[in-house]
Amino acid sequence: MKPGCYTALITPFNQAGELDREGLEQLINFQIENGITGILATGTTGESPTFKWTEHDYVIALVSELAKNKCLRIAGTGSNNTSEALEAIDHAAKENVDAVLMVDPYYNGPSSLEIRREYYEVVAGKFPGLNIIPYIIPGRTGAQMLPQDLAILAKNCPNVTSVKEATGNLDNMKLIRKYCGDDFMIFSGDDALVYDIMTHPEIKACGSISVMSNIAPKAMTQLVSLLNQGDTAGAIKLQTALKPLLDLVVVTTQETCEFGPVTCRSRNPVPVKTLMQLLGMPSGPCRKPLGKMTEKGFTILLDAVRGVFSSHPEIFEPIASYFNVDIEKRLYNPEFWKNLWYSY
Repeated sequence: MKPGCYTALITPFNQAGELDREGLEQLINFQIENGITGILATGTTGESPTFKWTEHDYVIALVSELAKNKCLRIAGTGSNNTSEALEAIDHAAKENVDAVLMVDPYYNGPSSLEIRREYYEVVAGKFPGLNIIPYIIPGRTGAQMLPQDLAILAKNCPNVTSVKEATGNLDNMKLIRKYCGDDFMIFSGDDALVYDIMTHPEIKACGSISVMSNIAPKAMTQLVSLLNQGDTAGAIKLQTALKPLLDLVVVTTQETCEFGPVTCRSRNPVPVKTLMQLLGMPSGPCRKPLGKMTEKGFTILLDAVRGVFSSHPEIFEPIASYFNVDIEKRLYNPEFWKNLWYSY
């Protein structure tokens, strides 16, 4: 692994919910053409929980093939079943990926000690030549390997040299840096925090595993590069331009139904795939049980993107050029918004 920006790639589907192989190839090449450091296949953003195993293997194989010698290749292989994770990693290793991303085991609730001993150390020991990246996101998993156990893991396993940190907890990140040392690589798993944790003197993250780089790989890569070069003045300008997009990874609205007010939280990848459909990129719908944004949520998304396009159209130029679309037309013609939301 190396510092930089990695895209947690979405998986495009057709309207029938089947894998869009041609669209996937286009998205991979779009990322490469725009200088991304690496591509993560079959992560949560890629809707891996809904994959058949044949699809999981196919997506990893295609990313590995097309990105070879062009950018780094990461396969999402985490599970709440260590045996299943080992099978997934075995396939990914045969495809010669550069690293695997393993989310903390979800739902069955192991302790931090159990996560380290019965999951990460088992995998790292079985595949000593493969970079293993723990993915810490308790908001999705309901479990968490703590900084202390991460530090022990890194000490015991030379192939654990980085983490995707998505706790949203700066104190947790500070402890990772304190216990794991200056050479350990912390990647932001939260687009909205990339600038903050890369410039924080007690965290010093070195990059991002990003959602919105699906939309803006060139700009997100540039942001991370500027931060790693210490150009905070240049980075803050770009961060300010990108911020409305980065805040769209999760969109929360207050809705009203016949029984009263309801909070609706539209989580990744629903907003980014909605935006990609709006902009004319390969995407298609999410797979059930994920669905659509509400109309209020879509309005928030549309207003934010219009604002970015108005002040910084260059952020969307790579999309317009590569996919041959008219961004302004798609943002202002309701013809392109059909079926992108539903009412409560």
